Order: sequence, then structure tokens, then C-alpha cells
Amino acid sequence: MTNSRRTPAGEALTGLILELFRLNGRLLAAGDRLVAPLGMTSARWQVLGAAALAAAPETVARLARAMGLNRQGVQRIVNELEAEGFVELRPNPHHARAKLVGLTARGRATFAAADRLQAPWVNALAQGRGAAALSAAAALLRDLRERLERQPERARR
Repeated sequence: MTNSRRTPAGEALTGLILELFRLNGRLLAAGDRLVAPLGMTSARWQVLGAAALAAAPETVARLARAMGLNRQGVQRIVNELEAEGFVELRPNPHHARAKLVGLTARGRATFAAADRLQAPWVNALAQGRGAAALSAAAALLRDLRERLERQPERARR
């Protein structure tokens, strides 16, 4: 039988998780405002960024996995981005039905413009926080994500 009470570390992590939920909502709203002039939303920017930062064109499933999102949601956004000329779907030599997502010239230009908008915003948000502290926070979050990814599938449901 497992103990149903949280340890002090479990209690602290619960507090962190709740703050992450709140932060995520604020980040999405801020991102929407930031990239609205480019015809983007935070969700579209995130998918465009995943495609832009991939070493080579990737399938929707691989992009979704890299972002920790479900394939269906990413597919919907990729379809929107394709219809508006930000990405193109290319043949996949390894799988006839799973096309590869690549940026168009418009997609590359839009991602670069979003990056230019993001730089002063993120610099202002980081002001007064040391790079070492922010890197340590990122390392902690990465460790927690990797722990979740290593859990058996039944524990993640």
C-alpha cells in the first residue's frame, strides 16, 4: 500500500506545478499578444518554431512528440499553417502517408520576425534575474519532464 500523504518535497513540487499551470496561461496570453501583428497565435508560433528549429523537416508526429503535445492538435495547426503558406508538406521517403513539414520562405521570415519581437520582451522579463538561476530553473524543469517521460505509459494517464 502506498502512502497517500505528500512528503515535504512532494508538497513543494505540487506548489511548483500549480505555479507552472498559472505561468503557462500567462505565457500563452503574452505570446498571443506578441505575435498577433504577424498573424500568429502562441500555438501557431510554437509549431512554426518546432519546424524551424528541427535539424531537417519532420513529420507531424515527431514535431508533436518534441513539443510534448498530441499529434491531432499539431496536425490541425500544421494544416492551418499550410493553408496560409507558412509551411509546406513534402513527400516522406520513409512513409507514404506521413508527410514532412518544412518551412516556406514566408514561414522562415515570420519565424525570424517573431524572434525579433521576442528578444526585447524576454530580455525585459529576465531583467534582474541571473542567467545562472534561470539556467538552474530550466535544468530542474527538464529533469522533471524527463522523469515523466520515463514513467510507464499507464502512470502517465
